[in-house]
Amino acid sequence: MNRRSFLGTALAAGAVTPSLPGHRLKAEQADFLSSSTATTEDSMPSNSMQVASSIQMCVFDTFGTIVDWRGSVINEVAQLARQKGWDLDAAAFADAWRRNYGPSRNRVRNGELPWTKLDDLHRMTLDELLVTFQIEELSEEEKVDLNRVWHRLHAWPDAPSALARLKTRYVLSPLSNGNVALLTNMAKFAGIPWDCVLGSDVVRHYKPDREMYLMPGDFFDLPPSAVLMVAAHTGDLESAASYGLRTAFVHRPNERSPGQPTTSMPEPGRFDFIATNFHELASQLGV
Repeated sequence: MNRRSFLGTALAAGAVTPSLPGHRLKAEQADFLSSSTATTEDSMPSNSMQVASSIQMCVFDTFGTIVDWRGSVINEVAQLARQKGWDLDAAAFADAWRRNYGPSRNRVRNGELPWTKLDDLHRMTLDELLVTFQIEELSEEEKVDLNRVWHRLHAWPDAPSALARLKTRYVLSPLSNGNVALLTNMAKFAGIPWDCVLGSDVVRHYKPDREMYLMPGDFFDLPPSAVLMVAAHTGDLESAASYGLRTAFVHRPNERSPGQPTTSMPEPGRFDFIATNFHELASQLGV
Protein backbone atom coordinates (compact mmCIF):
# COMPACT_ATOMS: atom_id res chain seq x y z
CA MET A 1 0.00 0.00 0.00
CA ASN A 2 1.43 3.41 -0.93
CA ARG A 3 1.58 6.23 1.57
CA ARG A 4 -1.35 8.18 0.10
CA SER A 5 -3.62 5.12 0.21
CA PHE A 6 -2.54 4.27 3.74
CA LEU A 7 -3.13 7.79 4.99
CA GLY A 8 -6.62 7.84 3.52
CA THR A 9 -7.46 4.56 5.26
CA ALA A 10 -5.80 5.47 8.55
CA LEU A 11 -7.32 8.90 8.78
CA ALA A 12 -10.73 7.55 7.91
CA ALA A 13 -10.38 4.99 10.70
CA GLY A 14 -9.42 7.71 13.14
CA ALA A 15 -11.72 10.44 11.94
CA VAL A 16 -14.54 9.64 14.35
CA THR A 17 -13.46 10.19 17.91
CA PRO A 18 -15.11 7.56 20.11
CA SER A 19 -17.13 9.11 22.89
CA LEU A 20 -15.86 8.18 26.31
CA PRO A 21 -18.00 5.49 27.93
CA GLY A 22 -19.70 6.75 31.04
CA HIS A 23 -17.97 4.26 33.30
CA ARG A 24 -14.60 5.61 32.16
CA LEU A 25 -15.39 9.16 33.22
CA LYS A 26 -14.43 8.44 36.79
CA ALA A 27 -13.69 10.75 39.64
CA GLU A 28 -10.05 9.90 39.04
CA GLN A 29 -10.14 11.88 35.79
CA ALA A 30 -11.52 14.89 37.61
CA ASP A 31 -8.72 14.53 40.14
CA PHE A 32 -6.15 14.65 37.36
CA LEU A 33 -7.79 17.73 35.88
CA SER A 34 -8.02 19.59 39.17
CA SER A 35 -4.53 18.63 40.31
CA SER A 36 -2.84 19.69 37.07
CA THR A 37 -1.69 23.27 37.01
CA ALA A 38 -3.16 25.17 34.09
CA THR A 39 0.01 26.28 32.35
CA THR A 40 -0.34 29.02 29.74
CA GLU A 41 2.18 29.71 27.03
CA ASP A 42 3.12 32.94 28.80
CA SER A 43 4.14 31.04 31.93
CA MET A 44 6.02 28.24 30.18
CA PRO A 45 9.86 28.35 30.20
CA SER A 46 11.12 29.85 26.96
CA ASN A 47 12.96 26.69 25.90
CA SER A 48 9.83 24.57 26.46
CA MET A 49 7.76 27.08 24.47
CA GLN A 50 10.25 26.86 21.61
CA VAL A 51 10.20 23.06 21.57
CA ALA A 52 6.40 22.93 21.89
CA SER A 53 5.94 25.37 19.02
CA SER A 54 8.07 23.17 16.73
CA ILE A 55 6.04 20.01 17.39
CA GLN A 56 3.28 19.08 14.94
CA MET A 57 2.61 15.47 15.84
CA CYS A 58 2.60 13.48 19.09
CA VAL A 59 3.08 9.71 19.00
CA PHE A 60 2.73 7.42 21.98
CA ASP A 61 4.00 4.20 23.37
CA THR A 62 0.80 2.37 24.27
CA PHE A 63 1.26 -0.66 26.53
CA GLY A 64 1.90 0.76 29.99
CA THR A 65 1.91 4.39 28.87
CA ILE A 66 -1.65 4.78 27.57
CA VAL A 67 -3.26 1.61 28.90
CA ASP A 68 -2.99 -0.46 32.07
CA TRP A 69 -2.09 -3.73 30.39
CA ARG A 70 -1.36 -5.62 33.62
CA GLY A 71 -4.51 -4.74 35.53
CA SER A 72 -6.66 -5.35 32.45
CA VAL A 73 -5.20 -8.78 31.69
CA ILE A 74 -5.30 -9.86 35.35
CA ASN A 75 -8.99 -8.91 35.62
CA GLU A 76 -10.04 -10.85 32.51
CA VAL A 77 -7.93 -13.92 33.34
CA ALA A 78 -9.28 -13.94 36.91
CA GLN A 79 -12.86 -13.70 35.62
CA LEU A 80 -12.27 -16.61 33.22
CA ALA A 81 -10.69 -18.66 36.02
CA ARG A 82 -13.76 -18.10 38.22
CA GLN A 83 -16.08 -19.14 35.40
CA LYS A 84 -14.06 -22.30 34.77
CA GLY A 85 -13.41 -23.13 38.41
CA TRP A 86 -9.64 -22.96 38.01
CA ASP A 87 -7.20 -22.48 40.85
CA LEU A 88 -5.09 -20.00 38.90
CA ASP A 89 -2.86 -17.11 39.91
CA ALA A 90 -4.12 -14.56 37.37
CA ALA A 91 -1.32 -12.09 38.17
CA ALA A 92 1.37 -14.72 37.59
CA PHE A 93 -0.31 -15.68 34.30
CA ALA A 94 -0.44 -12.06 33.12
CA ASP A 95 3.17 -11.39 34.10
CA ALA A 96 4.37 -14.56 32.36
CA TRP A 97 2.46 -13.59 29.21
CA ARG A 98 4.04 -10.15 29.16
CA ARG A 99 7.49 -11.50 30.05
CA ASN A 100 7.80 -13.05 26.60
CA TYR A 101 6.87 -9.78 24.88
CA GLY A 102 10.47 -8.66 24.34
CA PRO A 103 11.99 -12.07 23.54
CA SER A 104 9.30 -12.92 21.00
CA ARG A 105 9.73 -9.59 19.21
CA ASN A 106 13.48 -10.07 19.15
CA ARG A 107 13.02 -13.41 17.39
CA VAL A 108 11.43 -11.42 14.57
CA ARG A 109 13.98 -8.63 14.70
CA ASN A 110 16.96 -11.00 14.47
CA GLY A 111 15.43 -13.07 11.67
CA GLU A 112 14.73 -16.21 13.66
CA LEU A 113 11.05 -15.75 12.76
CA PRO A 114 9.66 -14.16 9.59
CA TRP A 115 7.58 -11.03 10.05
CA THR A 116 4.93 -11.94 12.63
CA LYS A 117 2.40 -9.42 13.93
CA LEU A 118 2.00 -8.94 17.67
CA ASP A 119 -1.41 -10.67 17.80
CA ASP A 120 0.26 -13.84 16.53
CA LEU A 121 3.23 -13.50 18.89
CA HIS A 122 0.78 -13.16 21.77
CA ARG A 123 -1.00 -16.32 20.62
CA MET A 124 2.27 -18.26 20.41
CA THR A 125 3.05 -17.28 23.99
CA LEU A 126 -0.50 -18.05 25.13
CA ASP A 127 -0.30 -21.59 23.72
CA GLU A 128 2.90 -22.15 25.70
CA LEU A 129 1.36 -20.74 28.88
CA LEU A 130 -1.65 -23.00 28.64
CA VAL A 131 0.75 -25.96 28.79
CA THR A 132 2.84 -24.43 31.58
CA PHE A 133 -0.22 -23.66 33.72
CA GLN A 134 -1.81 -27.02 32.81
CA ILE A 135 -4.94 -25.52 31.26
CA GLU A 136 -6.49 -27.98 28.82
CA GLU A 137 -10.23 -27.35 28.62
CA LEU A 138 -10.32 -24.24 26.42
CA SER A 139 -11.88 -24.51 22.98
CA GLU A 140 -10.21 -22.84 20.02
CA GLU A 141 -12.89 -20.14 20.09
CA GLU A 142 -12.13 -19.48 23.78
CA LYS A 143 -8.40 -19.30 23.07
CA VAL A 144 -8.98 -16.76 20.29
CA ASP A 145 -11.12 -14.65 22.61
CA LEU A 146 -8.61 -14.86 25.46
CA ASN A 147 -5.81 -13.78 23.12
CA ARG A 148 -7.87 -10.74 22.18
CA VAL A 149 -7.70 -9.52 25.78
CA TRP A 150 -4.87 -7.33 24.45
CA HIS A 151 -7.51 -5.56 22.32
CA ARG A 152 -9.55 -4.84 25.46
CA LEU A 153 -7.09 -2.99 27.67
CA HIS A 154 -8.39 -0.16 29.83
CA ALA A 155 -6.82 3.28 29.56
CA TRP A 156 -5.18 4.94 32.53
CA PRO A 157 -7.75 7.39 33.95
CA ASP A 158 -5.95 10.52 32.71
CA ALA A 159 -5.24 9.35 29.17
CA PRO A 160 -8.49 9.81 27.15
CA SER A 161 -9.35 13.29 28.41
CA ALA A 162 -5.76 14.56 28.24
CA LEU A 163 -5.35 13.19 24.72
CA ALA A 164 -8.53 15.03 23.77
CA ARG A 165 -6.81 18.22 24.95
CA LEU A 166 -3.66 17.46 22.95
CA LYS A 167 -5.73 16.64 19.88
CA THR A 168 -6.91 20.24 19.64
CA ARG A 169 -3.37 21.22 18.59
CA TYR A 170 -1.45 18.12 17.49
CA VAL A 171 -1.94 15.11 15.26
CA LEU A 172 -2.06 12.06 17.56
CA SER A 173 -1.16 8.46 16.85
CA PRO A 174 0.12 5.45 18.75
CA LEU A 175 3.69 4.43 17.90
CA SER A 176 3.41 0.97 19.29
CA ASN A 177 4.60 -2.56 18.65
CA GLY A 178 0.93 -3.49 18.44
CA ASN A 179 -0.55 -4.20 15.02
CA VAL A 180 -3.12 -1.87 13.47
CA ALA A 181 -6.15 -4.06 14.22
CA LEU A 182 -5.13 -4.50 17.86
CA LEU A 183 -4.52 -0.78 18.37
CA THR A 184 -7.71 0.26 16.59
CA ASN A 185 -9.88 -2.12 18.61
CA MET A 186 -8.14 -1.02 21.80
CA ALA A 187 -8.83 2.63 21.00
CA LYS A 188 -12.53 1.98 20.40
CA PHE A 189 -12.79 -0.06 23.61
CA ALA A 190 -10.94 2.41 25.82
CA GLY A 191 -12.12 5.70 24.26
CA ILE A 192 -8.68 6.74 23.00
CA PRO A 193 -9.11 9.61 20.49
CA TRP A 194 -6.36 8.94 17.95
CA ASP A 195 -6.30 10.83 14.65
CA CYS A 196 -4.81 7.78 12.94
CA VAL A 197 -3.24 4.46 13.93
CA LEU A 198 0.38 3.65 13.07
CA GLY A 199 1.13 0.06 14.04
CA SER A 200 4.24 -2.04 13.67
CA ASP A 201 2.71 -4.02 10.80
CA VAL A 202 2.71 -0.87 8.65
CA VAL A 203 6.51 -1.00 8.32
CA ARG A 204 6.97 -4.62 9.49
CA HIS A 205 9.45 -3.67 12.15
CA TYR A 206 9.44 -3.55 15.93
CA LYS A 207 10.93 -0.93 18.18
CA PRO A 208 13.72 -0.05 18.63
CA ASP A 209 14.25 -0.38 14.85
CA ARG A 210 14.75 2.97 13.16
CA GLU A 211 11.92 2.28 10.70
CA MET A 212 9.44 2.52 13.56
CA TYR A 213 10.61 5.88 14.87
CA LEU A 214 10.92 7.47 11.43
CA MET A 215 7.52 6.18 10.23
CA PRO A 216 5.39 9.12 11.54
CA GLY A 217 7.55 11.76 9.93
CA ASP A 218 7.72 9.80 6.69
CA PHE A 219 3.94 9.45 6.42
CA PHE A 220 3.20 13.05 7.37
CA ASP A 221 6.16 14.68 5.59
CA LEU A 222 7.58 16.00 8.85
CA PRO A 223 11.17 16.17 10.06
CA PRO A 224 11.84 13.95 13.09
CA SER A 225 12.20 17.05 15.27
CA ALA A 226 8.52 17.92 14.61
CA VAL A 227 7.41 14.61 16.14
CA LEU A 228 7.14 14.16 19.91
CA MET A 229 7.54 10.62 21.23
CA VAL A 230 5.70 10.11 24.54
CA ALA A 231 6.42 7.09 26.72
CA ALA A 232 6.74 5.84 30.26
CA HIS A 233 9.88 3.90 29.34
CA THR A 234 13.24 5.64 29.16
CA GLY A 235 14.73 3.16 26.69
CA ASP A 236 11.97 3.89 24.19
CA LEU A 237 12.57 7.62 24.50
CA GLU A 238 16.35 7.29 24.22
CA SER A 239 15.94 5.32 21.00
CA ALA A 240 13.51 7.92 19.64
CA ALA A 241 15.90 10.74 20.53
CA SER A 242 18.74 8.96 18.72
CA TYR A 243 16.74 9.35 15.49
CA GLY A 244 15.98 13.03 16.09
CA LEU A 245 12.50 12.87 17.66
CA ARG A 246 11.54 15.08 20.57
CA THR A 247 10.79 13.21 23.78
CA ALA A 248 8.35 13.34 26.68
CA PHE A 249 8.40 11.07 29.73
CA VAL A 250 5.15 10.38 31.60
CA HIS A 251 5.44 8.50 34.88
CA ARG A 252 3.47 5.26 35.29
CA PRO A 253 4.56 3.86 38.68
CA ASN A 254 1.79 1.22 38.76
CA GLU A 255 2.52 -0.39 35.39
CA ARG A 256 4.30 -3.47 36.71
CA SER A 257 3.87 -5.94 39.53
CA PRO A 258 4.80 -4.84 43.07
CA GLY A 259 7.86 -7.10 43.00
CA GLN A 260 9.31 -5.60 39.83
CA PRO A 261 11.24 -2.33 39.66
CA THR A 262 9.42 0.54 38.00
CA THR A 263 10.90 3.41 36.04
CA SER A 264 11.53 6.31 38.39
CA MET A 265 11.19 9.96 37.44
CA PRO A 266 14.22 10.89 35.31
CA GLU A 267 16.45 13.77 36.20
CA PRO A 268 15.48 17.19 34.79
CA GLY A 269 16.78 17.83 31.30
CA ARG A 270 17.10 14.18 30.31
CA PHE A 271 14.07 14.51 28.02
CA ASP A 272 12.35 17.52 26.47
CA PHE A 273 9.34 17.14 28.79
CA ILE A 274 8.89 15.21 32.04
CA ALA A 275 5.43 14.87 33.58
CA THR A 276 3.69 12.91 36.32
CA ASN A 277 0.54 12.44 34.20
CA PHE A 278 -0.90 13.31 30.81
CA HIS A 279 -2.74 16.43 31.90
CA GLU A 280 0.50 17.83 33.25
CA LEU A 281 2.13 17.07 29.91
CA ALA A 282 -0.70 18.81 28.04
CA SER A 283 -0.19 21.87 30.21
CA GLN A 284 3.55 21.81 29.57
CA LEU A 285 2.78 21.77 25.85
CA GLY A 286 0.58 24.84 26.31
CA VAL A 287 -2.74 23.11 25.59
